[in-house]
Amino acid sequence: MLTLKVITEEKERVIKGLEKKNFPNAANAIEEVIETDKKRREAQTELDKNLSEAKKMAAQIGALMKQGQKEEAEQIKAQVAALKETNKELEDKKTEAEKEMVRLLCAIPNIPYDLVPEGKGAEENQVVKSNLCECKEGDTVGNWTVVPEKAEDKLPHWELAKKYNLIDFDLGVKISGAGFPVYRGKGAQLQRALINFFLDEARKAGYEEIMPPTVVNADSGYGTGQLPDKEGQMYHCNLDDLYLIPTAEVPVTNIYRDVIVDEKELPIKNCAYTQCFRREAGSYGKDVRGLNRLHEFSKVEIVRIDKPEHSKESHKEMLEHVEGLLQKLELPYRILRLCGGDMSFTAALCYDFEVYSEAQERWLEVSSVSNFDTYQANRLKCRYRTGEKKTELCHTLNGSALALPRIVAALLENNQTPEGIRIPKALVPYCGFEMID
Repeated sequence: MLTLKVITEEKERVIKGLEKKNFPNAANAIEEVIETDKKRREAQTELDKNLSEAKKMAAQIGALMKQGQKEEAEQIKAQVAALKETNKELEDKKTEAEKEMVRLLCAIPNIPYDLVPEGKGAEENQVVKSNLCECKEGDTVGNWTVVPEKAEDKLPHWELAKKYNLIDFDLGVKISGAGFPVYRGKGAQLQRALINFFLDEARKAGYEEIMPPTVVNADSGYGTGQLPDKEGQMYHCNLDDLYLIPTAEVPVTNIYRDVIVDEKELPIKNCAYTQCFRREAGSYGKDVRGLNRLHEFSKVEIVRIDKPEHSKESHKEMLEHVEGLLQKLELPYRILRLCGGDMSFTAALCYDFEVYSEAQERWLEVSSVSNFDTYQANRLKCRYRTGEKKTELCHTLNGSALALPRIVAALLENNQTPEGIRIPKALVPYCGFEMID
């Protein structure tokens, strides 16, 4: 969440940033935070004053008792008792203001960097790079129409999956429900090959592999911003009050909750493969057909904890890493800089990677790489100790490297030939086969 220091000292910048994210009534929300903080500070000031006065009175009582002035001492005792009652009310007032402050701050999203373009939705995202053609400055998704030519006999991945017995969507419905496919044979081998390939590439890039739990407590969901913002999208185990993770970002970033790391340890680079669970797949049509949108899927995530002055360089390196994966998989891709209205609640800057599906004639998002600035770190109390022994909030970053379902969909659709489905050279050593036939 945003810090009070930023809100109070850079009020106009914060309001302008929230408006860029299309956050409603931004100015009123910030004023409410400032007013609540004022109430908290006033209660604290009065409380401190009363506690100091009570301390002086306690000393007076002792002196009066020694002098035998019992009646005067009892009068001061009564004043102290009344002061204690007032202090209790002030403590309650301060505590209530603190709770209200947290509630208000949790409802306010992160503010975007200046680099983030104005816009209300996905059509206004900027295309910053593609391996299909040169992009022009200011190109947006809405006016960017370059796509490969579609061959007439191209089949969508759900038909290919059935033809080559790779994925059984009906069996998944029988076992669990819609959005839970069953991979089998070479389909399962392809999944495992991609996971191992992504993890190996992450390790080569200096990321330490983590194998975290796939369920987290509410504190972890709060720390990375999924709670309370995305509570409805998460699977909740009511009896134990635990949540199935929507991404490895949640458990991996929470490793550093309530932790102070040494400046020399930064940047920290972690990667993790997990199953991910999201309740968001609820609509119908081509956008959710097959592997396009699932309730459960596999993903390799990369996470960084860094110093503020180096986080932009870290973000750049993460983008280059994800782009390198798509190049090795020989897929047509483009990179989008998200506009304010299409960014996540917690991100300060986000780039999406999309691959082109030839059979569906549409772009499929396969990665989001985000810099959260200090927003998550403030919730997590994730800090680092400088050489001057001061503690400062870290910056947190994360990205999909990569999410598997739509990568699999694009690999199947873009590599289909009359002889079968060709496997990219980089994946052959992991699959153990060159063709699916």
